[in-house]
Amino acid sequence: MSKLEKITFNPNGEEPVDFYVIEQTRIGGFNYILVTDFEEGDGEALILKDMSKDGDEESLYSIVSDDKELNAVAEVFEKMLDDVVLQRDKEES
Repeated sequence: MSKLEKITFNPNGEEPVDFYVIEQTRIGGFNYILVTDFEEGDGEALILKDMSKDGDEESLYSIVSDDKELNAVAEVFEKMLDDVVLQRDKEES
């Protein structure tokens, strides 16, 4: 496996957080990235959506939390990554 690209997020007023990009795709005019908190082995994964506008100097990512959107994008990533199965956490109401 090749070395994953490391990106650093700077949430407003919080400590910077490093993630490793597993894969990226474009769906419906939006860029999505699948990231993890560990470069190797099992870790927590998030799907992030690029909310920045064309021409912005920096990307503005938000965590995909809508169940329908999350499931659709996760399915695309699973097809792109033959050896990866994404487990979705089910929150109880």
